[in-house]
Amino acid sequence: MLDMITKTDAFENKNTKTSKSNLIFSPQIETMIKLSEISTRAPEGLKKSEINKERRQLATEIGRKVAILNGQKKHSLLVVFQGMDSSGKDGATKRVFAGCSQSHVNTVGFKKPTEEEFAHDFLWRIHKEMPRKGEVKIFIRSHYEDVLIQRVHKWIDEEHAIKRIKSINALERLVQYDNNTTILKFYLHLSKERQLEKLQERIDDPARNWKHNDGDWEERKLWDKYRFCYEDAINRSEVPWIIAPVDQRWYRNYFIAKEVLAALNKLDLELPVLETKPDFSDPSYTDI
Repeated sequence: MLDMITKTDAFENKNTKTSKSNLIFSPQIETMIKLSEISTRAPEGLKKSEINKERRQLATEIGRKVAILNGQKKHSLLVVFQGMDSSGKDGATKRVFAGCSQSHVNTVGFKKPTEEEFAHDFLWRIHKEMPRKGEVKIFIRSHYEDVLIQRVHKWIDEEHAIKRIKSINALERLVQYDNNTTILKFYLHLSKERQLEKLQERIDDPARNWKHNDGDWEERKLWDKYRFCYEDAINRSEVPWIIAPVDQRWYRNYFIAKEVLAALNKLDLELPVLETKPDFSDPSYTDI
């Protein structure tokens, strides 16, 4: 059995002791999110063919809205995809934003920091990748890696991890109020059983062999520790997370697309128009 991080021991340090009653709660969240109580599957009774059709319609409308966002250059959108290995971060990106011009949407995949990045604070590489006005930026993995994998493997202690979460909250609030950035953070909620199927597919299916990584199997052994750290980070976050059921890819894509479009619909998006019409009737402009 895994040596689980306990709620009492995990948050003790030489200066403070945190009680069980307030370990996971963030002051901004009234109800604690418990991932074990949230389904990883689609609601009963939905038809895959109908949901796929609606998802394509959503993707088209997302593309239209994003084109306006790009032309207006007043707002920006940050979409964060976090989840266990094989939860479908790349697949969700491809399907949800299928209707968008490639020039309007940019994707960043955060991997192990480079030597230069290690020489700075953990948010240095993140801040410079935040979307500019008029841009949609997708983080496939994100700044939360630095309070997940590093915490699970005890490369940083609990006090350090919690301070990092507070720093993440501050950065997210900064880009919200200072750059009109809408932030959508999706936790791709995958069951342990489904992950096993997907990891095995990467071994059994030659077309998927390129996705196989022995390290994914090693990290799977730490599932319970990752789940604990994910849940804690989610509940300490000031910008709320959206828990997306992802065991069925077709429902995952629909669920996320619906949330993205709903967020875009809340923005006052309109293409800019010329306040005064310039006059280029002079022959020096019109001569052929």
